[in-house]
Amino acid sequence: MAVEPEARRRAHEWLEEVYAKLEEREALFETISGEPVRPLYTEEDRAGVDVEREVGYPGEYPFTRGVYPSMYRGRLWTMRQFAGFGTAKETNERFRYLLDHGQTGLSTAFDMPTLMGLDSDHDRSLGEVGVEGVAIDTLDDMETLFGGIPLDGVGSRRRSSGGRSRPTSSRSTSPRRSGASRSSPPCGWSRT
Repeated sequence: MAVEPEARRRAHEWLEEVYAKLEEREALFETISGEPVRPLYTEEDRAGVDVEREVGYPGEYPFTRGVYPSMYRGRLWTMRQFAGFGTAKETNERFRYLLDHGQTGLSTAFDMPTLMGLDSDHDRSLGEVGVEGVAIDTLDDMETLFGGIPLDGVGSRRRSSGGRSRPTSSRSTSPRRSGASRSSPPCGWSRT
């Protein structure tokens, strides 16, 4: 099957206008057998596949080739350690320690009352506050949790279930109030 000129033009355009503008890590990109791995494979490499329709291009919808144009050729994946205990201040200290020692992202563990949408002083919270994760009752707690951490430069995730509206809304509001740019994703969403 012959490769259509439009497909060849589109692949060339992607390589020149998207990929060429990205920095690539200094690393060997090859298979275990020593075969080089190119940043883009097209119809020329796989007969019968309409790349534009079936697979897409790296960093473009439907993201079957990854969410970033260069994926791990440009930078390594984010390293996160799941952390959270006690108060927002104690967890902030732990987050800062982790970042100072090479972590490139944060993953927050919330305590059970926070996950259930309960305040720490609720009767059902007795014995659970800050035990399995960090206790977050207010937006101020969330701002303390991430105080002094560059939210527009650190990948951040939260692990929660159940009644999670409080952590979610606080994590979306906190970076805006701390001055993170509007183009930065809210703290609850990860750039990495």
